[in-house]
Amino acid sequence: MLNRKDVLGLYDLSAEEIDEILTVAASMKKLLRQNIKKLPHLQGKSVTTLFYENSTRTRCSFELAAKYMGAHVVNIAAESSSVKKGETLVDTGKTLDAMKNDVIIIRHPMGGAPRLLAKTVKAHVVNAGDGMNEHPSQALLDMLTMRENFPSLEGLEVAILGDIKHSRVAKSNLFGLTKMGACVRMYAPKTLIPKDIDKMGAKVCSSREEAVEGADVVMGLRIQLERQHGGLFPSLGEYAKFYGVNEDVMKYAKPGALVMHPGPVNRGVELTSALIDGNTSRIEEQVLSGIAVRMAILFLLTKEAI
Repeated sequence: MLNRKDVLGLYDLSAEEIDEILTVAASMKKLLRQNIKKLPHLQGKSVTTLFYENSTRTRCSFELAAKYMGAHVVNIAAESSSVKKGETLVDTGKTLDAMKNDVIIIRHPMGGAPRLLAKTVKAHVVNAGDGMNEHPSQALLDMLTMRENFPSLEGLEVAILGDIKHSRVAKSNLFGLTKMGACVRMYAPKTLIPKDIDKMGAKVCSSREEAVEGADVVMGLRIQLERQHGGLFPSLGEYAKFYGVNEDVMKYAKPGALVMHPGPVNRGVELTSALIDGNTSRIEEQVLSGIAVRMAILFLLTKEAI
């Protein structure tokens, strides 16, 4: 059981809480691998997904996680809700609370929106991505995937390359991995590196080769064109040539280093198809880890104290 009402970001969670989520998620993943998809953990609970941004993987993953544990699930998309009529986030939250929702899973384009909602409602709130701030469940599923492939996260060398500036995934991974004792290196065009990210614990590198040198894990990040206003790099072709990860770059990593990506992947831009489909790729494995992690979060938040 987590000693908190909400999961809003890994900046807030302790190493002990992260470990608890990952331990429970590992158990959930074992059940999923056995094709056990009918569990009583959320029987009688109601879960609402409230998405103000488009999503396929995260939304579907949370919905399946809740349904596999017996919850009643309602999906709300902002474009087809009362938000279009001018309803505020706070009022939407109060309405959902009045309907006796147990958990609200929110994705929002503004950083801090889940925290505002959490202060407003009695329901548990889970951040499914807020602006360029955090995406805690994605980082946790990345960490679960790594933990299954290595004895420990402590001492792990993780290289993250791509659109770091606009990536909430990169920030949550940085917060979570460093708390668990891993070393996180980052590389991107200077226009895509957030100011002072090094003060948050990242080692900012000057080349792809430096970032990948001796890495246990190499993670590509999607170029988030929808959050950019242009001019941050010349073209996708030039980005791939000078900043993308290919087989030659991976030669600098440790033999058998894992290739990861939060998805969706722009093939041939952040990663080559050969790496995406290669033996060391764990991109599909991350998807299954995602359901397990979200099952763990929902279970631990709603579990009654004994």
